[in-house]
Amino acid sequence: MSSSLLITAQALQARMSSAPSSVLVCDCRFDLVDPDLGQRAYEVSHLPGAVYLDLGRVLSGEKNGRNGRHPLPDAKVFAQYLASLGVNDDTLLVGVDAHGGLYASRLWWLARWVGHAKVVVLDGGMPAWQKAGFTLTAAQPAARAQGNLKQSTSLVSSVDLSNVQAGLSRADRLIVDARPGDRFQGQNETLDALAGHIPGAASRPVKENLNEDGTFKASEALRGELTRLLGQHSAKDLVASCGSGVSACHLLLAMEIAGLSGGALYGGSWSEWSSQPNAPVETGPSKIVR
Repeated sequence: MSSSLLITAQALQARMSSAPSSVLVCDCRFDLVDPDLGQRAYEVSHLPGAVYLDLGRVLSGEKNGRNGRHPLPDAKVFAQYLASLGVNDDTLLVGVDAHGGLYASRLWWLARWVGHAKVVVLDGGMPAWQKAGFTLTAAQPAARAQGNLKQSTSLVSSVDLSNVQAGLSRADRLIVDARPGDRFQGQNETLDALAGHIPGAASRPVKENLNEDGTFKASEALRGELTRLLGQHSAKDLVASCGSGVSACHLLLAMEIAGLSGGALYGGSWSEWSSQPNAPVETGPSKIVR
């Protein structure tokens, strides 16, 4: 399967063989506990021609202690960075990781945030590439000429801390948390200041978007599950949150695959929320009944 959102290993290999200059593969592997692990893994082996995009250094902005672990980068600066990699308006960006699209979906969202529509995630990531029998390499790709990409009208929506705080009592707001269930319930928290979740949030862990092999579930299956999650809400009522605005992008990608467009990203997510003085917190299962 190849679509405007996902690409299979076979379709990517064919595109790289027939028109290599038209595609840029971006290796987004990362580890929250060992932030340099992705870079080290890239240096050992990666898809041919792939560049490495570090979550902390490239796919995030400056931290100030109150804006979360992976705040959004400056949109103009991020667009300029992509252009420095040789990205043109018509370049197909392909996000790749080894984590079911968890980190690649952050690139997908950010590219659309700066107005670049031609971005997909490799479905199944590096495991799918290797399962298909395609090669990996340790060779560094040759530098490309400066691209012409510039920031343009955003193709996605986002909300900030004040918007989320003000919307806690709104009937037309549904916050959905993409962290694992134990972190959502406050049973386990090793990354952020407090355990629990934003009051009134629903839970939808990333793994629920995926098949056992790390590929995304079929659009029909996702639509059924996510429609039940929305209940009486529309897709545009949804605000995706997680630990630091990464897994939430995975949820928004799953929503798009399901044909449920319009949800917004809360970029600061729980890491920003829980660092605020006197932040309201809930623990335990979601109180939303479906």
